[in-house]
Amino acid sequence: ELGWPESVPYLDRPPSPLEFYREWVSPNKPCIIRNAISHWPALKKWTSAYLREVVGPKVVSVAVTPNGYADAVFQDRFVMPEERQMPFIDFLDIVEKKVTSPNVFYVQKQCSNLTKEFPELVCDVQPDIPWMSEALGKKPDAVNFWLGESAAVTSLHKDHYENLYCVVSGEKYFLLHPPSDRPFIPYEVYQPATYQVSEDGSFEIVDEKTADKVPWIPLDPLNPNLELYPEYAQAKPLRCAVKAGEMLYLPSLWFHHVQQSHGCIAVNYWYDMEYDLKYSYYQLLDCLTKAVKML
Repeated sequence: ELGWPESVPYLDRPPSPLEFYREWVSPNKPCIIRNAISHWPALKKWTSAYLREVVGPKVVSVAVTPNGYADAVFQDRFVMPEERQMPFIDFLDIVEKKVTSPNVFYVQKQCSNLTKEFPELVCDVQPDIPWMSEALGKKPDAVNFWLGESAAVTSLHKDHYENLYCVVSGEKYFLLHPPSDRPFIPYEVYQPATYQVSEDGSFEIVDEKTADKVPWIPLDPLNPNLELYPEYAQAKPLRCAVKAGEMLYLPSLWFHHVQQSHGCIAVNYWYDMEYDLKYSYYQLLDCLTKAVKML
């Protein structure tokens, strides 16, 4: 189905597994679900003081960049953040502005970092979302914990996951494009590189010379260069704000760009997508888009 609503619809309660699969997963449509995580202790417990007490000085992975853009195109490179190992309380000092830094810090490691780096917090949420697990017949591949500064931005991209994105405190701001917008969204191939801190504290970009080149979207949807990418003018983004206590269902293969309020805390569940007819349609659209550009 290629007709999308002009706004992301809301559900006032979590659906049954069958209802969710039939109405949202199968047609690949996003929605925001209220009252799906209202029973989580995290909604009340996850204050800064609580996180300091429970996680405390434990060393965790933090993405550090000079500009807030991790995993994004910069200076004709696909640049990944410096992955800094640091005590969690030192990270909180930066987020709370008790310590100033010219750089941007974001807990955003996505390899199920909630269960691997923050297992102390799992009991305050859930290891999976039962009605989603039943709808898909599987458990999530990863459960991720997100906490960072408002300057941290997630560049436009897509994932091969059915994503349930739950905001515990603050707000997340999503700009979404359906898979059918693929012909209007530019992809180019870039040399991968990583931010590294030099001796004077400044960042330098160091190429990952042995790594394969990375296809990525160079366009900033908040300020698109329509002279360079005129096709994007035909795309129709959906925008939504996901508030504390709300859950966004972000379907697989939907393009998304993400911002947040300062100190926003979120947990998301990645369920592997089915490589079914929807995926075949997307692959066909992607191949046709590339073929037309070569003409």
